[in-house]
Amino acid sequence: MADWVNPDALHDAEVLDGERQDGSSRGELHGMPILVKDNIGTVGRMQTTAGSYSLYGSRVREDATVVRRLKDSGAIILGKTSMSEWMNFRSSNTSSGWSPRGGQTLGAYHPMQDPEGSSSGSAVAVDLGLAVAALGTETMGSILFPSEVNNIVGLKPTVGLTSRYGVIPVSERQDTIGPMARTVRDAAWVLEAIAGRDERDNYTLASPDPPVPSYADACQLDGLQGKRIGIPRNVLASLAMESQGPEILSAFEAAIATLTKAGATIVQDANFTAWEEFAKSKSVVQVLDADFISNIQSYLSKLEANPNSIHTIQDIIKYTQSDLREDYPRRDTARWDTALAVGINNTSPEFWPMYQNNLRIGGEGGVLGALTRHKLDALILPTSLAAYIPSVVGTPVITVPLGAYPNGTETVYNKFGNLVQVAENIPFGISFMGAHWSERTLIGMAYAFEQRTLFRQKLKRYIEPHTEIAGQLEGGDDGVQT
Repeated sequence: MADWVNPDALHDAEVLDGERQDGSSRGELHGMPILVKDNIGTVGRMQTTAGSYSLYGSRVREDATVVRRLKDSGAIILGKTSMSEWMNFRSSNTSSGWSPRGGQTLGAYHPMQDPEGSSSGSAVAVDLGLAVAALGTETMGSILFPSEVNNIVGLKPTVGLTSRYGVIPVSERQDTIGPMARTVRDAAWVLEAIAGRDERDNYTLASPDPPVPSYADACQLDGLQGKRIGIPRNVLASLAMESQGPEILSAFEAAIATLTKAGATIVQDANFTAWEEFAKSKSVVQVLDADFISNIQSYLSKLEANPNSIHTIQDIIKYTQSDLREDYPRRDTARWDTALAVGINNTSPEFWPMYQNNLRIGGEGGVLGALTRHKLDALILPTSLAAYIPSVVGTPVITVPLGAYPNGTETVYNKFGNLVQVAENIPFGISFMGAHWSERTLIGMAYAFEQRTLFRQKLKRYIEPHTEIAGQLEGGDDGVQT
């Protein structure tokens, strides 16, 4: 899970201990060890490679904005976490959690468990208590999915709430950086530290002013009282057809009863009217392809050191196909090959109509339309379905533990054939979705649900760590300070 340990961590801890002894504290994160995903830039002796040897030895000019803000808040950057190579934006036939540099990350709830998403190392490390929290990145599910199956809280913020400056990109229109933690409150404290405007990421300049409320203060037991929460029932139909669907849907229906008891009003059939269109739309993929071609070239041009002379997507493909450690052709480069075959980038005339189509699908046809039509505070879905529509319109989602597959569940492997995706004891979650900049409201609802259910503490891993990092943050879901 930990791909590169910070050799300066102990020195940083000593400095922060000295500040505390002198009566100074930078806040709730003072002295707290936090991990960051390997696509988030860090200066010094740690690498930033997105799991690829093509970027091994490259150097960024300065810390990513989110890393600098964590340090300013007193956090200790303990190291970098392993991840799905290139944010899972390389192959059509690879496995989540694998990269040439980090190897194969596994979840701890079942032998050979698929850790899901590209922020897989961050999720597993947090679950095992290797750090208080971790940063992940999400384009379409890479915080939510690994958080779900590793029994933790994951918060995918509004695109523009947290700066992407210094982060290896997929898409400027969909990428966002968010916290992964064992409790909602811990995630809220981390979000509070990293959120806010940054002149070097113009998407953040659209955020409300002042941009950073007290997210942790939203963690109140009455966070569901009086809230109107909608259910896109037409989306649930796709899960009902899966072999594992009934178990998740049963837990989801029980969660609805919990929400009602906590004072929420449930609105049925708050449907995503463009859900079926989303699944068939070429623009959903083509926008990512075009953004990646442009955005990765911009990132590479700003590196201080680039020893393998990687400047374009063509350079990345050439390197990947020639270095045996990259496991090509067993793991292909189909995502990049397809992106080049389309023949456009995000400045091409054809791009803008594609992007506008995405905004229509995710907006009026998705989250925003459902919220407006039914005058809702939030929408809920099983987490396995919650990442897709919000991704194309950049709206926030938070996932919290909901349960796990029961004994006797039929084992289902990933398409690559090496990891278990569905089996007894593998966790799943529930997600709260809202409008842009609604993180504080979502955190309040997620916290109230978390504290009434405490699902995280009810699950047992098949393999347990002997030690875990405990800090001064207020936990609340598993009887330890986290």
